[in-house]
Amino acid sequence: MRRAEGAAFVSMPATPPLGGEGGAEIVLKKRGKHWYGDSQADVREVLLRYSGDNAYLAHHFADAVCECGGTQFRLALDEAEGAAVRTCVACACDHPIADSDEYLEDAELEQCACPCGNEAFEITVGVSLYDESEDVRWLYLGCRCPTCGLAAVYGDWKNEFNGYQALLARV
Repeated sequence: MRRAEGAAFVSMPATPPLGGEGGAEIVLKKRGKHWYGDSQADVREVLLRYSGDNAYLAHHFADAVCECGGTQFRLALDEAEGAAVRTCVACACDHPIADSDEYLEDAELEQCACPCGNEAFEITVGVSLYDESEDVRWLYLGCRCPTCGLAAVYGDWKNEFNGYQALLARV
């Protein structure tokens, strides 16, 4: 089981929050080595900080929402293969995230869990684009645990998808 710790978890310096989109205030709280937030919007903050430290700043984001309207998912991923699947807690529907369906055949998916033991998350994907392009360079997969509020990056990988809007529509 993959947990938000070690190489998969983002440990960020204690800096003031960057702020949310549209004037929404985002306040991450650090407890020990982990960051905690009150809403899914906090995942974007974590993705921004993490991507900024990794040279490919996330430019665009999408929150996962199931066709049934559900917003909490179990997550299984293979970071090396660049594949992830979310399973809706409400209706049990599986959905490959972004272009993961193209890589599932070779993927060895590992179920994710929060250090608190919860296995359901709010999921947000962020992408970095090539300069002066709409093509994706890097994909970041972030989650927030609705039980304890932990917000973390669970995976990131190179992604060569043409047209970020089409990719994010598949989150």
